[in-house]
Amino acid sequence: MAMTMKAPINAVKAWLKAQPPKMKVFLALVVASFFIYLLHLLVEEQDNLFVAAEAVHAFGISVLVYKLTKGKSCAGLSLISQELTAMFLAVRLYCSIVMEYDIHTVLDMATLTATIWVIYMIRFKLNSSFMNDKDNFSLYYLVAPCVLLAMFIHPSTNHHIVNRICWAFCVYLEAVSVYPQLHVMQNTKIIEPFTANYVFALGISRFLSCAHWILQILDTQGTLLTALGYGLWPSMVILSEIIQTFILADFCYYYAKCLLGGNLVMRLPSGVV
Repeated sequence: MAMTMKAPINAVKAWLKAQPPKMKVFLALVVASFFIYLLHLLVEEQDNLFVAAEAVHAFGISVLVYKLTKGKSCAGLSLISQELTAMFLAVRLYCSIVMEYDIHTVLDMATLTATIWVIYMIRFKLNSSFMNDKDNFSLYYLVAPCVLLAMFIHPSTNHHIVNRICWAFCVYLEAVSVYPQLHVMQNTKIIEPFTANYVFALGISRFLSCAHWILQILDTQGTLLTALGYGLWPSMVILSEIIQTFILADFCYYYAKCLLGGNLVMRLPSGVV
């Protein structure tokens, strides 16, 4: 039975591998569109997708907590990515409290608490297993452009200018916060299961968040864009969501490929990140 199921899977994998890059991108867009349409049919309240995205992110962090608690090792994890995550969550939590207090605030608070704990464990308790030479992407190369972009392109709502800049900053920073983690994994090539599960959870979270915005725009026939503000800000929100999704798309593909192949340890080919 297992051999019978593996035959068509291997045939599909061989066919995909033989396709040119443009065809792979087209197929990825078709698959993504199919799942977004499926979510449109299954989910009545689109805001639930955003809650689900944050819940999946929180689950991904809980996987790391388990890894650090049971495995007593932080090998393969990026401290920079965790610090960036804590940074955008803290800013988003501030924005939620001063602008709109809801379920997102509670989820962000839980995720931020877990992220700070992960940072503490990497820095102080499990520092001997930290791959400092692999986690060498400068935090400032990501934070500085996000700050500058937020100062010039931010919401045009009635909130205080500082709050609007903070809102934009956390949106931009979230879009690129996972990059140092992918950089570490590209350097190490071999990824153990807990780290792979965590990053895959981030990929699902980003996809759900992106689907939320796309479906909201379609359901409101574009009026949501004007509700977000005027100028370049609405487009930048959507672009940030798409960037987050595509940064993780390659990894999620290879994760699914390894999972279907029955591999517990994931190996990344060169050029994925």
